[in-house]
Amino acid sequence: MGEAMTKKTGGSPVVRVGGGRLRGRIDRGVTAFLGIPYAAPPFGARRMQPPEQPEGWTGERPATDYGPTCPTDDDAPPDPLFPEVVVPGEECLNLNVWTPDPGGSGLPVLVWVHGGQFTKGSGSGAMYRGTSFARDGVVCVTINYRLGAEGFLYLGDDAANLGLLDQVAALEWVQGNIASFGGDPTKVTVAGQSAGAMSITTLMAMPRARGLFRQAVTQSGAATATLTAEAAAGTAARLAESLGVAATREAMSEVPVERLARAASVIAEEALNPTDPTTWAGLAFAPVVDGDTLPEHPLDALRKGAGNGVRLLTGWNRDDLRIGLVPSGFIDLVDERAINAFVGAQGAPDGTVELYGAARPGASKGDLLAAVMTDCLMRVPAIRVAEVRLEAGEACNWVYRFDHKSPSFAGRLGAAHAVEIPYVFDLLDDRSSYALIGDTPPQVVADTAHGAWARFVADGDPGWPRYNLAERPTALIDDRITVVDDPDDAERRVWAGRL
Repeated sequence: MGEAMTKKTGGSPVVRVGGGRLRGRIDRGVTAFLGIPYAAPPFGARRMQPPEQPEGWTGERPATDYGPTCPTDDDAPPDPLFPEVVVPGEECLNLNVWTPDPGGSGLPVLVWVHGGQFTKGSGSGAMYRGTSFARDGVVCVTINYRLGAEGFLYLGDDAANLGLLDQVAALEWVQGNIASFGGDPTKVTVAGQSAGAMSITTLMAMPRARGLFRQAVTQSGAATATLTAEAAAGTAARLAESLGVAATREAMSEVPVERLARAASVIAEEALNPTDPTTWAGLAFAPVVDGDTLPEHPLDALRKGAGNGVRLLTGWNRDDLRIGLVPSGFIDLVDERAINAFVGAQGAPDGTVELYGAARPGASKGDLLAAVMTDCLMRVPAIRVAEVRLEAGEACNWVYRFDHKSPSFAGRLGAAHAVEIPYVFDLLDDRSSYALIGDTPPQVVADTAHGAWARFVADGDPGWPRYNLAERPTALIDDRITVVDDPDDAERRVWAGRL
C-alpha cells in the first residue's frame, strides 16, 4: 500500500508507494511522476497472461520520463492527426500521475483511459498531459494497457480481455497508492474517449472492477463494439491462419511481438474496410463477452443494475464520424449506394436517408452518411447507456454533445471525433494537436469544457440537469453550455430498439 511521504531531493519531489520510493519532477507548476509500473512486464512467461504484481525496487526510482509503451504495429503509417508515442522497453504496463500537492490529502482523482480502436495509443500522448487538471485541484492519472492481439485476442480459454484486466490492475494500484500523491481513493473518476470510453462502459459491467471508481466519463464510445465469443474466436482463427500457427495461447505467444502486432493490424484494417460502409460498425479487437471477466453484454448487465452507484457523464461530438471520411477524402466519393448499404446494414427503416436529408438541405451524400454514422455509432449508443441505467433505477446520468467545430480541412472536419480532447484537458498550447483542432483554438471553449469536467470530477455534477426520459436534457458544449431538450429527436427515434 502507498504511504504518504513527501520530500525534496535537490528540488525533486519524492513519494513512497507500494513498490518503493519515487522521484518525480515539476511540470508546468505541478508535480509529475511518470512511468510508474502498476504490473509486471507482460513478456516471457507472462506474455498473453493476466497481469501480475510488479516487483519493488530499492532506493529512489526516477519517475521523470514516460515509460515504455505497449506494442503496436511499428509499420503503420504515421497519422498527423493522432501522433503516436513509441517508447521501447518491456515495462510497458505503467501509468503517470500529476498532482497539485503530493503532501496533501482528500483530493479528487481522474484516471484517463486512452482511445485508439484497441490497437493504438498510450497514456503518454501529448493530448493527455494532466497538468491542467492538477492545476485545478485534481490528481490526474493516465495509463497504458495491452492492445491488439496482446490485449484482446480471444482463444476460448481462461485468459480473455487482458487489456481490460490491465485497466483493472491500474485502478487497483490507484486504490492502494493514490493517497501518496494527495488523492482520495474514494473519489476516483475513470474517464476515456473512443476505445477508452468503450472500455469504461465495460468496466462498469465487470464484477472485477466493482468498487474501484465512483464516477465515469465516456466520450464518444459506449458498448456497441462488444464482441460475442463466436465473433472474437473468428478473429483469432483468421489471425492464426495468416501467421501459419495454431489458434492457441501457447502458439500465439511464441510469435515475435512485432510480427503479431503487424498481423493483427492487418486483420483490424480488414474489419474496418474504408471502401465497404457495411463494415464500419465493427472492430476486430475489442472487449468480448467471455462468460468470466465479462459475464454478459454490458448493456444487459447495466440494465440489471451493474454500475448502479456510479455517477455517469456521457456524450458524443456532433460530427464524430467525419473523422473517418474527411481526412481520407472519402466523403466526396460517397454515393447513394454507399449510404444505403450502411443504413441497410444497421437495420434502419425505409425513409431514414430522406429524414436526415430533410433536416440538412443541400447536404452531400457524404455529409448525410457522416450524420447517420455519428448517430448510429456514437450518439445513440451513449444515450442507450443512460436509458438502461434509468431503467435500473440509477438517475445520476448527465448527457452532453460537443459542438465546437474544428477549422481543419477548410472547416469540413467539424466537431469530429477526438476534437474535444485538447479542450477537455485544457492544453491548447500543444502544437501536436493543431492538425486536429487548428492553430488558433479558442481558450473560451477549453474554459467551458475543462471546467465542466473538473466540476464533475470534484463535485459529481457538471453543471446541467440530469438526463431523464421525459425532457432528455442535453448540454451542447461550445464557447458556452446551452441545455436543449432532446436535440434532433426525430433522428434519435429512428434508432429506437435497433442499437
